[in-house]
Amino acid sequence: MNASAAYEASERSREEPKPLRITLIIESMASGGAARAMSHITNYWVEHGREVTLITLDSVQDDLYAVHTKVRRVGLDLMGGSRNFAAAVGNNLRRLKRLRQEIRASRPDVILSSMNSMNILTLVASLGLRIPVIIWEHYEPRWVSIGRVWGALQYLVYPRATALVVLTESARGWYERFVRSSAVHVIPNPVVIAGTEHNGVPRRKDLGGMIAAMGRLSPEKSFDLLLQAFARCARKYQNWSLVILGEGDERSRLEALTHELGITDRVSLPGSVREPTTVLRKADLFVLSSRFEAFPMALMEAMACKLAVISTDCDSGPREIIRDGVDGVLVPPHDLDALASTMDRLMADPAERQRIASRAIEVLDRFSIHKIMNMWDDLLADTCLDLNTCVTSHRGR
Repeated sequence: MNASAAYEASERSREEPKPLRITLIIESMASGGAARAMSHITNYWVEHGREVTLITLDSVQDDLYAVHTKVRRVGLDLMGGSRNFAAAVGNNLRRLKRLRQEIRASRPDVILSSMNSMNILTLVASLGLRIPVIIWEHYEPRWVSIGRVWGALQYLVYPRATALVVLTESARGWYERFVRSSAVHVIPNPVVIAGTEHNGVPRRKDLGGMIAAMGRLSPEKSFDLLLQAFARCARKYQNWSLVILGEGDERSRLEALTHELGITDRVSLPGSVREPTTVLRKADLFVLSSRFEAFPMALMEAMACKLAVISTDCDSGPREIIRDGVDGVLVPPHDLDALASTMDRLMADPAERQRIASRAIEVLDRFSIHKIMNMWDDLLADTCLDLNTCVTSHRGR
């Protein structure tokens, strides 16, 4: 290459900002709203010019949610419980060593870690690397305890975070105990639905209907309450069925409850589904029965599929998504009578279900991937001040 060509190449390299390198870290991509949200932002950033590495503690083979082929996907295969405290310390030391190695190998401009214990491991693993670390919380902190040791570590290492992202305003105040208030940012989860056609989704043609629910089969989701409410309605609506998507420790108890209530032939528990919209689009009603939520992805996806929805009015989450009486119905949590009577009312009234569903789909605009990712890009610009040119140059591509 002659001197003139070398000079021109050098000038072009100065004019064209390098792609922003982001390393994303989460415990698992096997299930749950946090993993689904992570897949959405991972794919968006890759499609808009970022260089993305996604690291998990479990193996890649366990993934339920797919990511773009351009993502550098690293599975550490270091999941699993510990027999005692000493074993837990040893296991976490091994995780820290491998995690630090992979962070260094990815050469990130910024790190984004998701979920509390993983945030702690990431902040410790990145000590001394001089890389901005954003931590992302998905739990409702007033209801979920991570234990005394992990809780103490939050106070110790969370102040190292460059920024802390929460899903709702109600969670902001609780997390301000760990970091300065200016470092806490509220960014809701985006809703992303496969395909482009969401209106006029064909419904079931038989005389009955289908109620859908979705989430981890764990106590906080209160699927036992939903089963009891459905059992009350099932006597009146003989042709209706209930499907609950998800997997978890409560499966055996829930299956036993369906037998006890006499609704086994009306209830399906198919487990986790890679693309739940294939089921949601066949449903006539969606119910979220949780005791508490952070910002439920399942609820938004159901609304995006043009479904009438009923949700318990938790301390946070559903009330930030549902406009009560407009695009969904809120009922008091832990209230079997209220849940059953509201299900009864909507099961009996297809016109009311259609009215609610026609507005529910507006969630696609209110929490669109473009709106939410602009908020993330603003945070990246604030976090990586020396990378502002790169961040803004790729926004909206």
